[in-house]
Amino acid sequence: MGSTKVIVSKFGGSSMKDADAIRRSAKIAADHHSSLVVVSATYGTTNQLIEIAKTAQTLPWEETLPMIEAIKENHRQIAKDLGATAADSEEIEILLSELETLAKGINLLKDAPVKVMDRLQSLGERLSSPLMTIALRDTQEKKTENFDVRKVMLTTDQFGKGVPQIKEIQELCQKYLLAAKYGDQTFVTQGFIGATSEGETTTLGRGGSDYSAALLAEGLGADLLEIWTDVAGIATTDPRICPEARPINEITFQEAAELAVFGAKILHPTTLAPVQRVAIPVFVGSSYEPDAPGTWIKAQSGHQPLVRAMAIKKDQALLTLTTPKMLDSHGFLAKIFSFFEKHKVSVDAITTSEISVAMTVDITTLQNKELFKDLETVGTVSTEKSLSLVSLIGNNINHTPGLAQKVFTSIHNESEPINVRMICLGASRHNFCLVVNEDQANLAVKRLHKTFIEDSL
Repeated sequence: MGSTKVIVSKFGGSSMKDADAIRRSAKIAADHHSSLVVVSATYGTTNQLIEIAKTAQTLPWEETLPMIEAIKENHRQIAKDLGATAADSEEIEILLSELETLAKGINLLKDAPVKVMDRLQSLGERLSSPLMTIALRDTQEKKTENFDVRKVMLTTDQFGKGVPQIKEIQELCQKYLLAAKYGDQTFVTQGFIGATSEGETTTLGRGGSDYSAALLAEGLGADLLEIWTDVAGIATTDPRICPEARPINEITFQEAAELAVFGAKILHPTTLAPVQRVAIPVFVGSSYEPDAPGTWIKAQSGHQPLVRAMAIKKDQALLTLTTPKMLDSHGFLAKIFSFFEKHKVSVDAITTSEISVAMTVDITTLQNKELFKDLETVGTVSTEKSLSLVSLIGNNINHTPGLAQKVFTSIHNESEPINVRMICLGASRHNFCLVVNEDQANLAVKRLHKTFIEDSL
């Protein structure tokens, strides 16, 4: 990878776990001539910050202090192990002081508004970026700067899940990060966080670090986005479910996006939209095995198998709305989905008959009483829990004769039959979805993987 390329490299929490992991990640960034390095919080820190907020709201201050001290001790130790200067340590201490101040405020108010939670959670990334800067500064000769992403990552004031302002982000990247394009220096910055036009700190939602990196790659006009995790690329399915899972060397944006939406953990669902808009290739690799082949995500792939991979989306519920009013009527689905839009609820899969609509949603939707009140104004609503969505991801799926027969034959077994509660096929050439009982989802994937991946080679 030549130094003339503009490369954005993103390192996840496992790649920022301790001083050794950070040094290893810094070496990768230096070896690949990264222009912009985007980091997540050190491993487990975001969860610790959320726990601090919960504890500070409900328990005495003395219960919160040890949790704060744990974060302080961890980051101080990593900084020391990396050989931090006095100026480096002072920068980190200012952030640790801000953490304690925010936690104390939450404790006094016995409340953690979402705006305050964004500020608190932002400290995970704001603490990890100076650590990466120290490591990278000692690894390469090129100038290294810790850059506050909030200068360029402009979002709406929807705290907890700020919506990035694409055009403004591009303009700000060209204004503040131009030196990265010409190889003069490397910027280290934070994933997951942004700011409103008034300068208030926001977050992009959990998993937002990958999305941040893709938005910055788009804004810079990068040649390549690298995503470094603890797994050497994307596999045909989760190896923890199916040990026979195989690495995928190359996959298209459309396939990878379907995989992410339908449960593959390696990529966040929103990640690929920015790079897909401008056709920036993505490399997914392991910072623990930097020389492993990894996975390339591109606009086109030379090999387009019928089934490339499969994923499971767990914790699903099935909502079925039934009413005779649907028969021969128009605008009915529009009315139903206006309720989902009103309550900001996402539907994963849907099927309809003359008088009913069945939809899969995240299990947490069942707690949304106001949504159910609205739905019950147009029909009878029944719910089923403990379901999973199993997806086959590939190419030309909706125009391949005999595919459904092969799917049902492969999962059928007299000794342990799997009931398919719902199927969704036809809307996408890249996806075939099955809804099955949660306790049979792993088995369904193993059987499908054997038929479509293992036996097809």
